[in-house]
Amino acid sequence: MTTWQTIRLDAPHEGVRRITLADPDRRNAIGTLMRRELIAAVTAVRDDAEARVLVVAAEGSSFCAGADLPALFGEPGRPVGEIRQTLRAYYESFLVLRQLAIPTIAAVQGPAVGAGLNLALCCDLRIAGPKASFAATFSRIGLHPGGGCTYFLTQVLGPQRALAILLEGGALSAEQALEHGLVLSIADDPQAEALELARRHARLRPSLARDIKQAVHLAATGDLEQVIEYESWAQAESATHPEIAEFAARFASRD
Repeated sequence: MTTWQTIRLDAPHEGVRRITLADPDRRNAIGTLMRRELIAAVTAVRDDAEARVLVVAAEGSSFCAGADLPALFGEPGRPVGEIRQTLRAYYESFLVLRQLAIPTIAAVQGPAVGAGLNLALCCDLRIAGPKASFAATFSRIGLHPGGGCTYFLTQVLGPQRALAILLEGGALSAEQALEHGLVLSIADDPQAEALELARRHARLRPSLARDIKQAVHLAATGDLEQVIEYESWAQAESATHPEIAEFAARFASRD
């Protein structure tokens, strides 16, 4: 059994897995150890045949304060290629979430900054607490955004608003994030809300939830013909399951 130091991985409901960032003294900043543990935990969820939905949550007042900047940039004189290689390794700690076939939900109770913002945006759905904020502060310290931040914000906010926030090193409050579609809802207890949502989604047949997620991904990145091609297969496949025949029989019996 894995012994975690900076995170926790548990199963609060049937079919639901939860990864909790558990380093509140460091505001859950992603350091070398947390990077490794996040990758290992998401990999464990990926390999868990009983996992149907994943919730990502955090302890303390911050969701995630970003990457450990001294670890990344504290050694002067390193060549650009070496720094880039280190950065790509850190990016994997949150980009690995996007490789999961199951739905993922971020419960963001406090500030999500830099890499912490990316971590939240790598989840499919986001529930914010009243004290949550979503900050792309890279430019404030003279740093270019990284980890896909320009992509994620442009996808959610559109190019004009994303560019303005990134140039200013700005942040969105929970209310602003809801207004602009970055979060699904605001809840006094975002983790409880996320877990309830996960519990409901976990009731779906696993293949159905996975195929719906894939269809939405195609809708966001492809064209209509690609979506229709995929939907025609996925809908036909879903029609082969017993519950569809049972529903059809009940419907027919009403005539």
